[in-house]
Amino acid sequence: MATSLNDTRKIAQAVVYFFLSTVITWYFIECGSNLYQFDQDKMLLSCSIAGAKWAIQIFAAFILLKEKRWVFISNIAFTCFIGSCILLPFCITSIRNLLPGNGFLISLIAAVVAMLVLYYHSVRSSGVSVKWYLLWVACLAIAISLQLTVVFGVI
Repeated sequence: MATSLNDTRKIAQAVVYFFLSTVITWYFIECGSNLYQFDQDKMLLSCSIAGAKWAIQIFAAFILLKEKRWVFISNIAFTCFIGSCILLPFCITSIRNLLPGNGFLISLIAAVVAMLVLYYHSVRSSGVSVKWYLLWVACLAIAISLQLTVVFGVI
């Protein structure tokens, strides 16, 4: 199956968005580690958990979606990117010690809420079933649970 020019553009967009999201998320975790004293292993685990929910969606889209796969993947990559960008204000405020502990949590909550809305929009505009959204919400809930138990030791 040949890749169309539009698909090539969508693939490139997805790669750029997911790459930038990974860099931004790592930077956010790095800023949080300065505040919460995470070691390198916990930082890597935290980033891996965050990325796994996206990897599951990409893998499922690649396997299950046909002609809609690249539109969908590009859309969710943009959602991921915006969610990561919402984390940046914490890094700026943590450098200046403006909102130490609360900024971390506020940024996380704001990013999750924004991604919940944007992911739903991504699903609808891609023309795929709302079941994709529900699967992502389930992945998000699992990821948050893992972050709170394994990384942060809160639960």
